[in-house]
Amino acid sequence: MNPAMDFDTLRRAMADNYGQPEGPARNARAEHLLVEAEKLGIPLAVIEALGHQLKVYNYSSEKGKMFVPFARLLRMWDERPEDFDAYEIHSLHWVFKWMSAGMLDQPHVPLASIEKWLGEMEHRYRLAGHSERAVRSAEFSVAAHLGDLARAERAYGAWLAADRDAMADCHACELHGQGWWQSVRGSDGEALELWAPVLEGEYSCAHEPHTVLASSLLPLLRLGRVEEARAHHLRGFRLVRAMESMRGAYADHVEFCAVTGNEARALELLAERPAYFTDSGDPRSKLAFMAVVALLMDRLTALGLGEQTVPGPAGRAWTAAGLAVHARGEALALAARFDARNGTSYVSERARARMDRPVLVDRLPLGVRSVRSAGAGQQAPTAAHTPPQNAEGARGSAGSSEDAAHGESTATALDALLAEARGLTARRSPDAVEAWAAVSRAAEGHELDVHDRAAVADHAAMGRGPQGIDLFLRAAELYAEAGDPGEALAARSRAAYVRALTGGTEEALTTGAELREQVLALFAEGGTGVAQTASVLVGRARTLMHRVEEAEAAQESAPPGGPGPQEDVLAVAEAAARELLALVEPHGADDGAVASRGAEAHAMLGELAARAWDGESAVASLTLAVDGFVAAGLPWFAVEYDARLAGIALHLGDPELAERSARAALEHGGSHLEPAGHAQLQLRLAEILAATGQVGPAAEHALEAAHWADEAGEAGTLGAWARHQLGGFLLRQGRWAEAAEILESALPDLTGEMHGDGAIVQTRWWLGDCLTELGEHRGAAEHWLRAADIARHWPEQRDHAMLAHLAAEALGHAGLTVEADQAYARAGVLWRELGDVNGLVRSLRARAWAAARRDENLDGARELMEAALRECASAVERRTEAVGSPGAAPGAGADVEESPREAEDAQRRIVAELGHTHRQFGDLVARSVPDEALARAVFEESLGHLTRAIAVFAPLGDDELDARTGAELAAGRLEADLGRREAAAARARAVLDACPRLDGDRAEARRTEAERLRDLMESPEKA
Repeated sequence: MNPAMDFDTLRRAMADNYGQPEGPARNARAEHLLVEAEKLGIPLAVIEALGHQLKVYNYSSEKGKMFVPFARLLRMWDERPEDFDAYEIHSLHWVFKWMSAGMLDQPHVPLASIEKWLGEMEHRYRLAGHSERAVRSAEFSVAAHLGDLARAERAYGAWLAADRDAMADCHACELHGQGWWQSVRGSDGEALELWAPVLEGEYSCAHEPHTVLASSLLPLLRLGRVEEARAHHLRGFRLVRAMESMRGAYADHVEFCAVTGNEARALELLAERPAYFTDSGDPRSKLAFMAVVALLMDRLTALGLGEQTVPGPAGRAWTAAGLAVHARGEALALAARFDARNGTSYVSERARARMDRPVLVDRLPLGVRSVRSAGAGQQAPTAAHTPPQNAEGARGSAGSSEDAAHGESTATALDALLAEARGLTARRSPDAVEAWAAVSRAAEGHELDVHDRAAVADHAAMGRGPQGIDLFLRAAELYAEAGDPGEALAARSRAAYVRALTGGTEEALTTGAELREQVLALFAEGGTGVAQTASVLVGRARTLMHRVEEAEAAQESAPPGGPGPQEDVLAVAEAAARELLALVEPHGADDGAVASRGAEAHAMLGELAARAWDGESAVASLTLAVDGFVAAGLPWFAVEYDARLAGIALHLGDPELAERSARAALEHGGSHLEPAGHAQLQLRLAEILAATGQVGPAAEHALEAAHWADEAGEAGTLGAWARHQLGGFLLRQGRWAEAAEILESALPDLTGEMHGDGAIVQTRWWLGDCLTELGEHRGAAEHWLRAADIARHWPEQRDHAMLAHLAAEALGHAGLTVEADQAYARAGVLWRELGDVNGLVRSLRARAWAAARRDENLDGARELMEAALRECASAVERRTEAVGSPGAAPGAGADVEESPREAEDAQRRIVAELGHTHRQFGDLVARSVPDEALARAVFEESLGHLTRAIAVFAPLGDDELDARTGAELAAGRLEADLGRREAAAARARAVLDACPRLDGDRAEARRTEAERLRDLMESPEKA
């Protein structure tokens, strides 16, 4: 049997338990600790254990258990108030407010009991001398819940008018409640103004800004401030995700996703918290959660996804439609219980309004990995096919007059489709392919003329790869049969180009040469037009451009020293492009389709120039290509060349042209852009903007890139890279929580094979930075250590060393002293191997401080600090000897030559490091006084180090003025402790003389401290 705890052990156990995650395990431990407290026979121990129970119940899904320990506490207070200390008296009165809210949350508690409790609370607060502010706040909560708006407004006014005292809720919680009421009353703007101090970090508590961020989501959407709403979701959900007691706020985030087109994200959130469907200890938050579940499931059902499998209560498989019915029934049943207790219909009305809330934003990309739910009625395009060659088959040979009328109507519709398809073909619109597919479907049972059948086959071949070759050749036969030999040659040319793309380049070139001779002869005889002739020439030119790509690929894979690509490959391709240009330029002004062939010729010339590293010629030709396509009314063909222009311009150092071209690509692509293309262009623009310092706009475009990659089904490839970039842009703006959420979403999809190990290391590095800023040091250390494990295999080890050092710092902040020391030791070895004395010295100093905290004696800490001093001193000596010498400083570990300026900067850095080491050694010693008898000797030793630090910093001038004045003040305080008043005053005056050369707040802080020390030392009464 384990011995009973003593009181101190009990208190430590309660403190440790309160630091555990919310949930049943923590509650059970609190119940056990109450049993242990009762064994002690100390009333205060029982009081504290009951108070601990109350706290953990309140911050959990078992809030209904609060009433029993509180009733016992209140009875103990009434019977023996002398058993309570000041803190427990305060706590007892504080949790009166929790009881009021707790009663409202439980529909089985009668309304009369709640009203009676309000009176009891008011009476006890008055007896204790407290303001009525907390009482009026509680009354407001009751009235607002009942829907008694007049009483709620009166209580609200009285709440704000009453004095704040020790019983008032914290500022953050009060502002949340006040803003919530303004939002309920339709004043979203005023609500957000009230919430601003909480959102900006001025006020916070255990549950804020968590609930304010959640409550702000719909008001921001209603006001059209969608970017802020997105940011609040990413930041806020991160805060509530692990807190079991925040089901209501969690529901707000699910609701936000449901009304912004992020249904898939909402389902992911539901899947993370399966217990929320069934936890019954807090009926009010369950009502909120089930209402939002109903809203989401109704939304999915409306999108035609009612049969989709969704997360739901354990015990059965749920579809969206089935869960919609269940959740609505649960929500309305709970609402009815509250209304029966309250004698109103207010709760049910609000629940119905929430479940029936309309979509507020059809599309709001969040950046995290998610796939948009498809809408109802959306069908995949039907593949085009070759129509029947005669009218027989589909409807039979004879029919009624009704059939005849139907046939006449169908024929009229077919004529319209044919007219549209021919027009789109003449304009070279990408929509022509689907238009001819529609003709093909509508033509079943009707006879098309042979030229139209040729066009159907021709367009059906497009986009089919190798499977399209036979269709192109069939189209050529039909064009020839229709008496259009030029278009027949063009269709054969298209077949030849597809053959080249599938490995038959030489065969395609042979065919292309024959077709060129034939079409030029035909054109000379007047047997075909410019457009058909250009189609044949462009097919051959494309094939030659493909041969250039093949030659370059062969060169890249060839052994070093092998022959380069044949110059005639480039020359022949250029000649073909110029031949095409010469043909079409005289005719382009009258025919947009012909003009577009000229634009394509310019594009080929630009591409060839780029491959020849002639950037200026490439820009000129590609610009002509883009302008030509736009002038021809075919801007969608310009997109590829806009994007190419952007890349070349960035390489040439012309970011303005790069940005213009990337934006033009998006504009020219318009609705014709496929999702993957949209994602690529958005990401290209984001990278260009970031390179020019426009990080905010870059983040917006990276967000769009992530969204479009998800739409394209490339969430794990292009989408992961876009999220990686987006996270980095958000981090650069200091938006730590948003960046962390995005980067964590990207990380599972990043792979060394697809994205490279560098991207994984950088993502984890950034995550470590974010989590450090958010105070999540253990998580930061884990990411940095895992990144270091990848970087340890790289030839260059600086990243490995830095990551190990950062992980050590994070482990230290997380209180994992032993692990931190091991990581610092690992970093120190790496810094030494790299010849980076500064890094090595910092790791030794950090280990010294850790040793001082870990050990009662300072022997280990002193040894480490002395080692740091030796490393510094040795490096300073080497650097000093090397000043003015060519090449790297001896022993510096540099693998490259240093310029004189670089050598001088390196010397200043290591000298400064020596000063910082003396300063820290002095601080460490001063904080280690073992007993009063030895204090003087310890202070003298510390002062010696500080004096040496000041001497080291002084020659470095204003660069180290902050460090020097800090050391001077520390030395002055030691002089004072040693009774050397004049020396202490002199050091204070030295700091005051230096203050004008310090900046802003630092100067003011130094001045204030120095004046205080000087005045104290010069005061006569202290003499």
